[in-house]
Amino acid sequence: MNKFWSLLFLLVPILGVACFMLAPYLNSWLPLDVSEHGHTIDHLFMFILWLTGAVFIATECVLFWFMWRYDARSNAEPVKFTHGSHSLEVVWTILPAATLLFIAIYQMEAWAGAKLGSRAPNIPPTVEVTGRQFEWRFRYPGNDGVLHTPDDIHQVNDLHLPVNEDVLLVIKSEDVLHSFFLPNLRVKQDLVPGMRQAVWFKSLETGKFDIVCAELCGWGHYKMKGQVTFEPRADYEAWLAERYAEQQATHEETEDDED
Repeated sequence: MNKFWSLLFLLVPILGVACFMLAPYLNSWLPLDVSEHGHTIDHLFMFILWLTGAVFIATECVLFWFMWRYDARSNAEPVKFTHGSHSLEVVWTILPAATLLFIAIYQMEAWAGAKLGSRAPNIPPTVEVTGRQFEWRFRYPGNDGVLHTPDDIHQVNDLHLPVNEDVLLVIKSEDVLHSFFLPNLRVKQDLVPGMRQAVWFKSLETGKFDIVCAELCGWGHYKMKGQVTFEPRADYEAWLAERYAEQQATHEETEDDED
């Protein structure tokens, strides 16, 4: 019976590896990458996956061998306890530490490209993003091209951006910790109350994609979703003009009602 449990245990790495190998062919893997820099993030992800996967398989095989080889029914000799091996303890401490150090160095370029402010495009902010329970608010500069002036355009959960152009977003939180996550752009940045941060990217494809909050932010976290639409520059400017006209009409109606 113990041999049966050993074989059952062996199924864990076998089925685990099979699931990972089949997932890309079953559309159960990473979401479609439409960004200019996404391949760097995906490459880093796959490198770490293969590295940790090899360690996982080796560890599981060793555990299986011990379960199979030292089955209690076929080994009547009493268990002998030893203090251990100082040399082995040093080895299995140094190897994981060296592996983690290697990963930290290997990922520095990917981190710098996505996070270092010196790598940000030298352009004015395209949109200001504000996270609040439980919605995303977007503020576009108006005709003057400057944020926080009377002609700013305001949207909720509906972000439009030009395709094939560098985009710079200024992001902040109005209340609690949020995380601005664009899965198809490989962009994820925490929003810390009291801090203004920046994220930048370039989409290479048109289409509509999800915006989600990747940080538990309260009871309504599950519904803190939005949508980003990437479109040609002409369509983007036409959309902005429509939103500005709607906003101005609403403002004028409000003033008439007050009069």
